[in-house]
Amino acid sequence: MRVFVTGATGFIGLAVVKELLAAGHRVLGLARSEEGAAVLAAAGAEVLRGSLADHGVLREGAVSTEAVIHLAFIHDFSKFVENCDVDRRAIEELGAATAGSGKLLLVTAGIPGLAWPGQVVTEDHGVPPDYPFPRVSEQTAFALIPKGVRASVVRLPQVHDTRRQGLVTYFVALAKAQGAMAYVGAGQNRWAAAHVSDVARLYRLALEANEAGATYHAVAEEGVTQKDIAEAIGAALRMPVKSISPEEAQAYFGTFAMFAGHDIAASSEKTRRKLNWHPTGPSLIEDLGRIGDSP
Repeated sequence: MRVFVTGATGFIGLAVVKELLAAGHRVLGLARSEEGAAVLAAAGAEVLRGSLADHGVLREGAVSTEAVIHLAFIHDFSKFVENCDVDRRAIEELGAATAGSGKLLLVTAGIPGLAWPGQVVTEDHGVPPDYPFPRVSEQTAFALIPKGVRASVVRLPQVHDTRRQGLVTYFVALAKAQGAMAYVGAGQNRWAAAHVSDVARLYRLALEANEAGATYHAVAEEGVTQKDIAEAIGAALRMPVKSISPEEAQAYFGTFAMFAGHDIAASSEKTRRKLNWHPTGPSLIEDLGRIGDSP
């Protein structure tokens, strides 16, 4: 199958591209820069130059291939609302290009905002009416189905290896900048996680399953507590770990304070059964234990 992948040069995207190529699929990857294009070409993918704002390019990629995996998102949190709108419009363009064609549009979404304390989010949990974030990838994708788009969604947890760990990456940077790693209160709020290699395999399996209207959870670990995450970071970086109050969270975590005390636990039982997906990669804590070895 020839697959158009947005975000193909990113942390997860490049892993997905390599997974697809290894399985015998062909990939057309979106690349903004010459450097990104060179990385994709070296991996064995075809390259389409452009960005999420280039709607004509997005349509070209979607029309010229047999399926679309949308992984791109602009991770500039200083313009988060603006970037969420860019994402929404890109999904709508990809949907318009694939409507009525029978092609699968596999859209990336997240688990934050779907849970409340003590709950484990399953694939059957829909987006609540009071969803707190401006990123509406999942809502946009499923709204396209009545228009003839065969859309499905992959919800991501904290995706990690020893270099990147989703939102935890920003917490590592904060710890380095402040000389200590913090968690809020007792630190018992949990974050679901999965190794990037397992996530890449799930995207391939979801693509090959070719099911419209599905929701998949790329979750290997149902929930790792913030205290365990903080202690792993502190041990790896050889720095103190401390508990702070909810009132102190804004000063320490800044933009990420809204996530620091949030419960983001999720299961993947339904996904594992449906796709015969069995995560085998290292745990989040194992990968965090090696961040001190990285430059």
